[in-house]
Amino acid sequence: MSGLAINGLNAGYAKRQVIENLHVSNLSRGNVTVLLGPNGCGKSTLLRALAGLNRASGDAWLDDVNLLALPFARRAEKVVFLPQSLPQGVHLQVLESVIVAQRALGGDQNPAQAVSLLEELGIAHLAMNYLDQLSGGQKQLVGLAQSLIRRPALLLLDEPLSALDLNYQFHVMDVVSRETRQRNMVTLVVVHDINIALRHAAQVLMLKAGKLVASGKPEAVINAESLAEVYGVRGRIEHCSQGKAQVILDGVIEK
Repeated sequence: MSGLAINGLNAGYAKRQVIENLHVSNLSRGNVTVLLGPNGCGKSTLLRALAGLNRASGDAWLDDVNLLALPFARRAEKVVFLPQSLPQGVHLQVLESVIVAQRALGGDQNPAQAVSLLEELGIAHLAMNYLDQLSGGQKQLVGLAQSLIRRPALLLLDEPLSALDLNYQFHVMDVVSRETRQRNMVTLVVVHDINIALRHAAQVLMLKAGKLVASGKPEAVINAESLAEVYGVRGRIEHCSQGKAQVILDGVIEK
């Protein structure tokens, strides 16, 4: 097996269990999987559990290795978790911050490799700028560079599009899709925009109250029934003039 499979995962915090007995069949390498669901359903908890940042039990097999059985340092060699935003007030230059990330796991300092990655992401012109001077979208791309320089097998992105304008939303997702294919990673992304999932995801996991409601190809998972069950809205899938699927919301289901 090549990819990620989750069996009987339980995850949460000291006083609150969020995810119970989660099973996810193989998520193959080279593809982006999008996590959908309302606030508090367990999306971020799942990513943090896979990264070793909160309590978890069960199995999470990455290729032939059970991530949950690895010590944190060993897991960090394979898994990179990118939170919603970089820490505030960090006065490092962009290139310097990527090199620091490169050395985080004992790797050699390689400025040329870091510059090449910034060029791939379209932000080489920001190399000498300071992190605390960047826009939100620029910081997200720098965070992505810091993640990719570590060459993870599993990339976990928690709402990388939050507070970004439309241009940066599409740019970031295009970059994530391309880099996932080229680097043959397993990538899990939390988003709130269902149309982003329809456009960019190879697979969708839809969660509600810590349980998996549906998984599969986006157009198979995202439909009127799942929108009603998970989000409590009346919606439908339409296709635009270019043949791309889009969600149209018609209202809220009255309780």
